[in-house]
Amino acid sequence: MRFSFLSSLTYAPLLAIRNAALALFVLTAPVSAAPVTLLALGDSLTAGYGLPPDQGLVPQLQGWLAAHGSEVTILNAGVSGDTTAGGLSRTDWSLTPEVQAVMVNLGGNDMLRGIDPATSRANLDGILAKLKAKNLPVLLVSLRAPGNYGADFKRDFDAIYGDLATKYGILLTENYFFPLIDQKTALLDPALMQADGIHPNAKGVATVVEVLGPQVQALLKQVK
Repeated sequence: MRFSFLSSLTYAPLLAIRNAALALFVLTAPVSAAPVTLLALGDSLTAGYGLPPDQGLVPQLQGWLAAHGSEVTILNAGVSGDTTAGGLSRTDWSLTPEVQAVMVNLGGNDMLRGIDPATSRANLDGILAKLKAKNLPVLLVSLRAPGNYGADFKRDFDAIYGDLATKYGILLTENYFFPLIDQKTALLDPALMQADGIHPNAKGVATVVEVLGPQVQALLKQVK
């Protein structure tokens, strides 16, 4: 009994010290930040047209970001065939409360349909105005028109993205398709494209993501 009594006298202060130390650790240990929620507003290039569900732009980009230390949940708001007008019409309801940043990748279908670049500019401007009103960081993915639409169309279309990025003070990427171009032929590399010659295959998407990933990381750093 004497041993038990002395042991309890010795143990009690040690227990109190241990509990205090544990409490201090809990209070001072770093708290893991919740993943940032990124809305990817786009067309078939964002939706992952013609690809397995895990090989589209959104899942490959999210995987790249995770592998490079960025915790992010990407909401796939890509709709195949969508124009800038379609993107504008669904911007409001796409901006759910959890969205903290937005990547806009629209304009390809406007170009393919030969829509007046002034119309495309106005629609993208409308989208960006809505995002600015929400005080959301934005990454605008640019596109370039091929020469077969005529010099005036190409000039006006190509100028849209840089002009709007400057107007709204947002991040701007290089031409989405630039990483897919064979530098020897100056044409899209067939090895990176689907049979339609318009959409990248899984390897092509991975190639785009290697370039796009760091730009999205820069966007995520703007999230408050």
